[in-house]
Amino acid sequence: MTAVDDGSAPVRVLVCDDQALIRTGFATIIDAQPDLEIVGECADGRAAVELAGRLRPDVVVMDVRMPVMDGIEATRQLAGTGVAHPVKVLVVTTFNLDEYVYEALRAGASGFLLKDAPPAQLLHGIRTVATGVALLAPEVTRQLVGRYAARIRPNQGTPEDVPLTARELAVLRLIADGQSNSEIAATLVISHETVKTYVSRILTKLDLRDRVQAVVYAYRRGLVS
Repeated sequence: MTAVDDGSAPVRVLVCDDQALIRTGFATIIDAQPDLEIVGECADGRAAVELAGRLRPDVVVMDVRMPVMDGIEATRQLAGTGVAHPVKVLVVTTFNLDEYVYEALRAGASGFLLKDAPPAQLLHGIRTVATGVALLAPEVTRQLVGRYAARIRPNQGTPEDVPLTARELAVLRLIADGQSNSEIAATLVISHETVKTYVSRILTKLDLRDRVQAVVYAYRRGLVS
């Protein structure tokens, strides 16, 4: 696989699914792209964790229900809080259940797709999470995390513990409220670029990977209800 035309290296992808046909199908679609490269395939979560340690993929395409170790636990070990060298995980499953979506995101996944999504959507998902952007739209994130807010909020500190300025805190609350950068800019009457700067500062100060983690953080600290 060659690098993309601008000279940058292709995104390295590891595919983990216990169904050989699906695994091969994903690998074939992904490896046909000039900016993507399959570096490995495996059939269970434990193998995914081991291979990721050796192959250093940029993105792992992860199934949920698998033998030996399921995709949620594998995601936690690859991308969860405290992992020394986290890997971006795109969970792809046949099960359209909110519980799976929530648990996958809480474990550290950067995105969630169904297996019946068209190939273009899978490729878009890989490219999106590879850039560090969460795949779910803000309103979807709010709906999912908000539904389970009572479960994740207790015993995680107080609003006074949050090391942000008043304006950064306001932006974080709007992120958790499901607003996009453009909507936040309109709400606070600031530029879109200024919002991007605030979001970047928030993620850096709180050591968060993306907006999904920011929403979870806000609910845990009781910043939103």
